[in-house]
Amino acid sequence: MLGEDEESGVTLCSDSSTSLGMKKYDWSDKENYAFMQQIKEITLIKYKNQQFQTVTDALALEEPLEIRLNFGSLQNRRKMSLAVTMRTPGNDEDLVAGFLLTEGIIQGKEDLISIRKIATKHVDSQDNLILAELSPNTNFDPATLERHFYTTSSCGICGKTSIEAVQTNSCFDLPISTFEISPKTLLNLPHKLAKHQSVFTKTGGIHAAALFDKNGELLIVREDIGRHNAVDKLIGAALQRYPFPLSNYLILVSGRAGFELIQKSMMAGIPYLAAVGAPSSLAVNLARASGMNLVGFLRDGGFNVYHAV
Repeated sequence: MLGEDEESGVTLCSDSSTSLGMKKYDWSDKENYAFMQQIKEITLIKYKNQQFQTVTDALALEEPLEIRLNFGSLQNRRKMSLAVTMRTPGNDEDLVAGFLLTEGIIQGKEDLISIRKIATKHVDSQDNLILAELSPNTNFDPATLERHFYTTSSCGICGKTSIEAVQTNSCFDLPISTFEISPKTLLNLPHKLAKHQSVFTKTGGIHAAALFDKNGELLIVREDIGRHNAVDKLIGAALQRYPFPLSNYLILVSGRAGFELIQKSMMAGIPYLAAVGAPSSLAVNLARASGMNLVGFLRDGGFNVYHAV
């Protein structure tokens, strides 16, 4: 819900993060290391001002990541290859954690024992194979999966076998929203995000997702060549840090808002999604049906409200 401008004197809904002991995100050396994993410099020929010249440019990396699962009771542990997704390397553990939650395979971090990279003898597969160890108490039946898990960087729901499979059931029901943010605060969020889009600044070819509190405080940013992967990375990072559901937070995406981004936000219990670009018709329908606040075209001093609770 949109609150009044801060100058009006209206008090915004209180933030419970202090009572929960939550910390603001620390931009640590880990983030710098992840940045170096996400770009590749190449030499190319550029034509400008009626001249050809050889220049160096940076590209966003795109590589496959195979996700494997170890699951089952202590007496009957099993392994399976769950998914192959095309992603930008970096924050892969966050990506897997977010993917498992937004696909309904886990319901919280207590369902995970560990997520770790697996060594392989194939040079081309180094750092592209990862194992998620589920808790023996996690109720997971691979026979219930309604999807051939191959996702590209442009399509996160490719491989779904039915319409019902696309409409994943959320772990959390969105409560009647008490999330309020002033128009002034909302308009400032893209500027805050842009300051931390390091890979986009370098390459111009990557999506970003950011988590904010209702005071406009930037908590986490994740980037990926796939917009759905950026959201999974964001949710996976939040899963490791904050109590779920994320009912006191807003997610901002740097591009358009498709159906799947609404669905992933719902799976994390996020009541508010804002997009710099346009939403799709199905995204608007899902936001209205589920009770999620949805804002689009958040740029150039304005925005559109497609649903407000």
